[in-house]
Amino acid sequence: MSQTKTFILPDLGEGLPDATIVEWFVKPGDTIKLDAPLVSMETAKAVVEVPSPVSGKVLKLAGGDGDVVITGTMLAVFEVDPSMPQRAEGQDTGHHHGGAAHTGDTAPGAADKVVASDDGGVIKDTGAPAPKGEVRDDAGTVVGAMQSSDAVRSEAAVAVGGVKAMPAVRAMARKLGVDLSRVRATGADGVATMDDVKRAAADGSAKAGAAGAASVGATGAATSGAAARPVSASAAPTANAGQRTQLSATGKPMRTQPPGVSASGQPEQLKGVRRNMARVMADAHAKVVPTTLTDDADIHAWAHGNDMTVRLVRAICVAAKAVPALNAWFDGDNLTRTLHPHVDIGIAVDTDDGLFVPALRNADVLDARGVREAITRLRTQVEDRSIPSSELSGYTISLSNFGMFAGRYATPVVVPPCVAIVAAGRARHQITPVLGGFESHKVIPLSLTFDHRVCTGGEAARFLRAMLDDLGLPG
Repeated sequence: MSQTKTFILPDLGEGLPDATIVEWFVKPGDTIKLDAPLVSMETAKAVVEVPSPVSGKVLKLAGGDGDVVITGTMLAVFEVDPSMPQRAEGQDTGHHHGGAAHTGDTAPGAADKVVASDDGGVIKDTGAPAPKGEVRDDAGTVVGAMQSSDAVRSEAAVAVGGVKAMPAVRAMARKLGVDLSRVRATGADGVATMDDVKRAAADGSAKAGAAGAASVGATGAATSGAAARPVSASAAPTANAGQRTQLSATGKPMRTQPPGVSASGQPEQLKGVRRNMARVMADAHAKVVPTTLTDDADIHAWAHGNDMTVRLVRAICVAAKAVPALNAWFDGDNLTRTLHPHVDIGIAVDTDDGLFVPALRNADVLDARGVREAITRLRTQVEDRSIPSSELSGYTISLSNFGMFAGRYATPVVVPPCVAIVAAGRARHQITPVLGGFESHKVIPLSLTFDHRVCTGGEAARFLRAMLDDLGLPG
């Protein structure tokens, strides 16, 4: 009698409630080996490749590309093949959702590996069950045969449809409408890279569906002589059905309906980063008591070549040293506050997929060059989705430099456990009174939002004053 196994979607991050299917590497009826790539999935932080927990035949899959699967629900069902390699029963320990957060203070041993379990388990690949009561720190990755540590993990390129590419590259190709099979791969061993996909998207040389459209066009041209039909008068208006007009059929202006009566377009389910952003912002709105202070930083004294973002980072570090109360975490449930001796700044990065906030670690000990190099690295990792999940949390205060796009002042959102966020608007020139007359000075509008449950107005004002003073210096 054949045995079936149901594979439950494990937690692919640190307490993430769901994940989005990017691409299946198998289909129902296929045979797969133990730990072979099963599916790539997008979470709020990364694109993760999930391996198969068994060897056998694939009976059922949870959904199609783009579908959201809830953590702890069925991902796939297998018919186990006893003649193929299987994981020992002693290795199947089950899965624990919502464990303690990993602090990164102690790195697990080199022998610890994290592998897939048929019921979503985090297990050790040692061939024997873990001792009863043993607790092991979670390094943030719960699937895949990877070493458990705080190091950036290197994913293996998987060949699907004759094309080798990493899961993040496949996700980017799908997003940009690029057919990977038509991309000129420049990576080692014929692997398609992120740059290859972006290049193909830019020059339009590998548009998805282009080949199919061409063949359809050729077929239509061949049969047009024999199958052409006149278009009836009643069908003609449908060709312009999508065009909108402000006039009715009688030539009189039309009254539009209230927004609630009808809706144009189709509802779109939020996925991945944007889905997580919705949860985080709703949670922050429910928990934080925000208050915002605004002022202008006069940067008239700056020497040519000053990097605005670098100077903002430096000013935050100076202010955090002067007023530690805003470089802190607050636990609203237990009413405890943690003041941090170091400054890790969360840098808001806007993308088409949603908002990322990577952490600029130890900003208070970096010089200007070190800050710029670190920010550039973080932005690059965000753009190609190679940033490790550990770098998207744990910051002590945040910075949003939205002024590079537009806007003067804002009410940025404080995300717990942080208690403050600084936002910089678009720099402008303004007339400033000086001794003996007026001058045109360049200023940066600043907005400081703080959690009034734990920070006083005086502390916030002194913090903002310290930033203004530092930004006013020549260099």
